[in-house]
Amino acid sequence: MPIRKWSGKLRASARPKNRVAAAATMALAVTGVGSALTWMSVSLATHDSDAKPQASCSYTPTERGTRSDLPVFDAEKAARPLTVTLVTNRGELTLKALTGDAPCTTNSFSFLARKGYFDGSKCHRVTTQGIYVLECGDTKGNGKADPGYFFSDENLNGASYPAGTVAMAKVEPGKNGSQFFISYADPDVPMSAQWTPFAKVVDGMDVLRKIGETGTSDGSTDGRPRLPVIIKSVLVR
Repeated sequence: MPIRKWSGKLRASARPKNRVAAAATMALAVTGVGSALTWMSVSLATHDSDAKPQASCSYTPTERGTRSDLPVFDAEKAARPLTVTLVTNRGELTLKALTGDAPCTTNSFSFLARKGYFDGSKCHRVTTQGIYVLECGDTKGNGKADPGYFFSDENLNGASYPAGTVAMAKVEPGKNGSQFFISYADPDVPMSAQWTPFAKVVDGMDVLRKIGETGTSDGSTDGRPRLPVIIKSVLVR
């Protein structure tokens, strides 16, 4: 799900504090939570392609990061098939990484998963109107955390976000870190191609849909999940 401001005229109290663009229409009023997802205008099927791995990938340290914290990128290794299992307290999700289309992103995600970065973190946002996503990957749980580095968007040509799409969320446009969202249903509004799709759910959609259908803790259409969703571990193979 940059995303800085929600498009449309929303009540001041309904504007999210984060950056994942609110792609809602003028009539769609959504209550936001601090999150990396800020929806702007949103189009719609994440797809596998025969794209070759990019020749290079740049990871840039943030203010809190150092060069020693950065992932190492090897184009050939980064393009190898990758399967990921998100083990949560609500059930397991199996993901197929789009390594050929988004090698920089999948390399980063694998790097963080293998070092246990996501372990114990909470999915901090669920959206139940217009767009239907669960957002995770923030170790602080407030939509503002980063892993100590950022990297640029990729795989945006023709990008769309139907059910089962896993894509990067971000605090600032063009700067991806650790936060990501998973679509548990097709969006009702158009979504512009601004969030890097890097995986798709191949098993566990029932778990994901149940989380979304349970709604938010305060009954709003955009907030923290009513039932806490905790990532116990992320298995990469």
